[in-house]
Amino acid sequence: MIRNTITKSALLATGLMLSVQSLAEPSAEALGYTCAGCHGTNGASTGNAIPSLAGLSEGYLIGAMNAYRDDERSSTIMGRIAKGYTEEQIESMASFFAAQPVHSNINQKYDATKARAGAKLHDKYCSSCHTAGGTDPEDDAGLLSGNSKLFMKYTLADFHDGSRDMPKRMKKKMKKMLKKDPDALGKLVNYYGSGK
Repeated sequence: MIRNTITKSALLATGLMLSVQSLAEPSAEALGYTCAGCHGTNGASTGNAIPSLAGLSEGYLIGAMNAYRDDERSSTIMGRIAKGYTEEQIESMASFFAAQPVHSNINQKYDATKARAGAKLHDKYCSSCHTAGGTDPEDDAGLLSGNSKLFMKYTLADFHDGSRDMPKRMKKKMKKMLKKDPDALGKLVNYYGSGK
């Protein structure tokens, strides 16, 4: 009888500990792992159309998640996913990904001639917001260099066709750039895809 009571008490205590533990806020690392299925382990994407999160600035990541959550940025699935996180959890994930080393897809093939032309276009039209050739991970306008070419192609197309909002300044510059060079976006895709 005493043995049975001790066993029951131990099981009850274990159950209570597990219940309390399950109510605890997940760690930043655990929250970051929820993104691994699409964005890769520690935010280092290996997919062609999904960006890496590793090394992006906290400000950029928080802004992106809030825009998805508030339906201010179009998406296929991120809007629904972002709605499942609290502001504190979004900040925690952003801190986790910002602390990871930057990951880039620099081994992808690109057209060197278009990449050189894209570098000139970047300097003329994009460099005031996307600093250091789009390679600065602390840039709150987003890291461009080293992203998958397919991701960059889709993203620039979304900006161009209006399915993704862009700042007025960017809109004005993109319109001017495309008027002078209709293949400008393809050149930028090759430049950013080159990782240089």
